[in-house]
Amino acid sequence: MNRRHSWPDEGLIRAAQDGDVMSLTTVVLESQPHVRKFALSLCASPQDAEDAAQEALIVLYRKIGSLRATGALASWMFRIVRNECLRQVRLLVSRRGEVSAQAEGPSEPSAEESVLHRLEVERIAAAVGALPRDQRQVLIMRDIQGLPGRTVAHALGLSDTAMKSRLHRARTSLRRSLAATEPAPGRAGDRVGDQAVDHAG
Repeated sequence: MNRRHSWPDEGLIRAAQDGDVMSLTTVVLESQPHVRKFALSLCASPQDAEDAAQEALIVLYRKIGSLRATGALASWMFRIVRNECLRQVRLLVSRRGEVSAQAEGPSEPSAEESVLHRLEVERIAAAVGALPRDQRQVLIMRDIQGLPGRTVAHALGLSDTAMKSRLHRARTSLRRSLAATEPAPGRAGDRVGDQAVDHAG
């Protein structure tokens, strides 16, 4: 009933690094609940969290030899999960920007505009990733994935009013964060940030 999950001990990790398959399998299995917990706290949705956890466990299985200190397993897994969750947000923001750009017209962006757009996507993704989990979820589902407000409220177990209130807080936090790292005027990706926060609730 009160089973306590702990990270694999250093001896087991060393054996796994030395190529012992049983030890490696045990390390992955014992790390799994912790990795999933990281992912659920960092990613936008349970599905994204599951994908990020799986990716982190695959990296652990394949690259455990690159772990320098056996005691650093938790922080290594946390970084991998966090990077994977951020990558998912970057993809969503980038896709959203591409759809909007296509709607505006078929003009081919210059190389400079492409670079600036990529930098802006990174900036927005980092700002979204830094939001508290409840705000990040509602913002991604409503403004980036473009789901209807009622669908978002239902998926998160919220009333429409509570969802709108949380979304307003998320948009305000995101605007504040983006304003603090404002790029030079007229950068190509500026409108992506606006689209992420300027939809009607």
